[in-house]
Amino acid sequence: MSRQYVNSLSDGQSVDEIYLLADKQLRANRNAETYLLAQLRDKSGQVSGFLWNVREDIAAAVSAGELVIVRGRVQLYQGNLQMILTHIEPAERDDVDMNEFIPESSQNTEELLEKLREHLLGLEDADLKSLMQTFLDDSQLVEQLSRCPAGIKLHHAFHGGLLEHVVSLMQTAHQIRDLYPNVNFDLLKVGIFLHDLGKTRELEYDSTFAYSDEGQLIGHLVQGVEMLNAKVLQLETSTGRPFPTEMLLRIKHMIVSHHGSYEFGSPKLPMTPEAIALHHLDNLDAKLNEFQSLIDADPNSDSVWTPYNTNLQRKIFKGVPTDE
Repeated sequence: MSRQYVNSLSDGQSVDEIYLLADKQLRANRNAETYLLAQLRDKSGQVSGFLWNVREDIAAAVSAGELVIVRGRVQLYQGNLQMILTHIEPAERDDVDMNEFIPESSQNTEELLEKLREHLLGLEDADLKSLMQTFLDDSQLVEQLSRCPAGIKLHHAFHGGLLEHVVSLMQTAHQIRDLYPNVNFDLLKVGIFLHDLGKTRELEYDSTFAYSDEGQLIGHLVQGVEMLNAKVLQLETSTGRPFPTEMLLRIKHMIVSHHGSYEFGSPKLPMTPEAIALHHLDNLDAKLNEFQSLIDADPNSDSVWTPYNTNLQRKIFKGVPTDE
């Protein structure tokens, strides 16, 4: 029997399958009756599952980040597909291919890493190039970068998503450099590489995507500056000379300001040409990926619109199908 992938589910379909329990919550309805809200995931997408009148021992038996066997029926509710569960229990990982449950980049990781190296080692400024070499020589960090998602639910939420996002920004910056001669594109590329690098420590991404304790308490902006400070110290120790002070300040500023506004968690607003360029390039790539991911993951293939997305506060127009 073929696997019942999330993106192939349809209204009224009976389901008996293994999924990754990405998250679970015990909630109470209007009548104070407890139900389980389970976020069920495989590599094709995620769907919400509801188990009504659940006993606490059943809910306690399953844990987020683990595989579960579920049975139930798919239901279309307010334009969204959901699953009404009749059964949920832990599933053994033996003889189960975990690649079926973790979304991966569609691009080749080694090719992305090679493109990244070309951009960073092609910098004209010797100090910036040496700093980037120090990061690229850290094999553990490079491995983490090649596996880390850029987010846990929104843009580039798959293994290798952060690397794909960074390389996409590098290529976009390279394409527009002749249009903005007053922008230091060496500095901008360094900011592109470093702006989300703290996510390699902020996030957990082995079996499911979640925030680490350090990530929740500190966050990737501060973590990114900490990682930069450590590499600058390493470079200064090896060369015996200080890294340029203003250049370091400009790099740190790009990291802490790239969210663009206070309401989105940026402790500083962009105040240099490179910082504002980074913010808008980052936002463009993230939002376009988020839009396309929602379109691709929508199991309602006949619908012209995606379901309403609470994060974006809108539906997305997919277009009227054309007759072939």
